[in-house]
Amino acid sequence: MPNYRRAFTPGGTWFFTVNLLQRRGNNLLVREIDLLRQIVHDVKRKYPFWIDAWVVLPDHLHAVLTLPAGDSDFSLRWRLIKSGFSRALPKTERISAVREAAGERGIWQRHYWEHLIRDEVDFQRHVDYVHANPLKHGYVSRVIDWPYSTFHRAVAAGIYRCDWCGDDDLVVAGAE
Repeated sequence: MPNYRRAFTPGGTWFFTVNLLQRRGNNLLVREIDLLRQIVHDVKRKYPFWIDAWVVLPDHLHAVLTLPAGDSDFSLRWRLIKSGFSRALPKTERISAVREAAGERGIWQRHYWEHLIRDEVDFQRHVDYVHANPLKHGYVSRVIDWPYSTFHRAVAAGIYRCDWCGDDDLVVAGAE
């Protein structure tokens, strides 16, 4: 088993990739987008964090989040988001014996990818990656056309032009 260490930096900013367990042909996240939004809102109200960038795709999501000064517990927030979303759904998914014995649902992959943002260049690369992801996966031909993204907020704030299409060749090491 790998000796994996998470980077806990109080007040830090991280990039995350969180996947559904069954990805092929699964559009659960966009089908239940209102539920996901409500769960994120509820968790954010109790355990604050700033959403720098977020995109929800049918079977996974990417986010760049910043925690308050003195707080590094992003694991708590993801646990609450994933479990809250799962508990609110009817139990229709296939559950393996191992997951059932552990009292788990078959909605999310157990782990997620996280990367501590190191500097402004790293931040911008990851925010661009988040916003370009629907284009990368072929869901849209223009980034602005994907409705489940903070790209629209960034356009309204003047950070991006509405015709910014990103770079569909953009690769962030370890992001997928």
